[in-house]
Amino acid sequence: MTQATDATFATRRADDIRLISSVSAAHFVSHYYILILPPLFAFVRADYGVSYTEIGLALTVFNGVSAILQTPTGFLVDRFNARLLLALGLILGATGLSIAAAVDSFWVLVLMFGLMGIGNTVYHPADYSLLSRHVASERLSQAYSTHTFAGLLGGAVAPVSLLFMHSLYGWRGAFAGAAIMGFIVAAILLLQRDPNGNHPAPQFESGTPDKKTTDQSRSDNTWRLLLTAPILINLVFFMLMAMTNFGLQQFSVVALGALYGTSAVTANAGLTSMLVLAAIGVLAGGWVASRTKRHDSVAMIGMVSIFTVCLLLAWIDLPAAALILAMSIAGFASGAILPSRDMIVRSVTPAGSYGKVFGFVTNGFNVAGIITPLVCGALMDHGAPRLVFLVLACFALTAVAVVALMSRIRAAA
Repeated sequence: MTQATDATFATRRADDIRLISSVSAAHFVSHYYILILPPLFAFVRADYGVSYTEIGLALTVFNGVSAILQTPTGFLVDRFNARLLLALGLILGATGLSIAAAVDSFWVLVLMFGLMGIGNTVYHPADYSLLSRHVASERLSQAYSTHTFAGLLGGAVAPVSLLFMHSLYGWRGAFAGAAIMGFIVAAILLLQRDPNGNHPAPQFESGTPDKKTTDQSRSDNTWRLLLTAPILINLVFFMLMAMTNFGLQQFSVVALGALYGTSAVTANAGLTSMLVLAAIGVLAGGWVASRTKRHDSVAMIGMVSIFTVCLLLAWIDLPAAALILAMSIAGFASGAILPSRDMIVRSVTPAGSYGKVFGFVTNGFNVAGIITPLVCGALMDHGAPRLVFLVLACFALTAVAVVALMSRIRAAA
């Protein structure tokens, strides 16, 4: 009996590892594709003789299509086979890159980035649906952290690898190389079998969800579920957290230079440290999330840390070493939050609704990507770099309050 149990456990663990690996590979590709154009901007622009505004239209189309269609795609993921839809998303992205590389037309390139945007809508709903439904609860937080780490890694290696491929084969060859990677991961997913078994969502602390609310949510497979308080609050939390992180990533270098005369070398060293520590923080956060049920506390501690760093940057001209340390702390905290953030979302998601809920709340990233450059850019244009950090601190502090509100709602249920 013990041998049979051990064999079953080993088989389930192997299935989990196989699923986590393939889903993480898809997430790697998704972040790689998001950054496919920026490193090659100058070369594509010169080839077609267009302005930066015109070449930026491709990214606008990509992000606009993703923002509009991601939540509806989440409904499809819940209704149909998430693994096959994830493979289809990879195929659409890779096909778009292949056609953009092969056809000598700027407007075809823009259209193909729209096709890639459609493919991009699948990743978050399908990834989280597969992991949430099929990975054993004791490995789920680490599955989330591995998945997130893979996405960060995809974004990190994209610029260097794309420029390397460009040096050998030109930007069209770089597109083709990236497309091959997408087709390979799609083939791996298509060759896999669907995992056996679904695992119930774990609950925080000693509380359990209100039975009436749970029953109602499980029977409600419409948009009404997305407009319930727990889901909307998670959307706001995703948005605030992303606005804080995007602001630091996109504007810390120029704001520090304008505010204190910090050299670009020093400021970029701080930014690089922040990004590297964010990836390390994701893995550490997965370890922490697997050993605690107080995911809201982890999220609040992380956001308070980022809030504190933003205040320091706003008011103190830190020496180079201290600046790099402060940015590293903010990066580590932002990464460590992510597995607990995902566990919080899963805890309020009814079984069978992971695709639509994760597709909806992760749209907070798209909203943040629209709002943050407008707000921080306007502050820089008006000569107020200190306000950039203060506004980001306000975002972080508001995120703490939002998590506290989630805790109160759950405790009252």
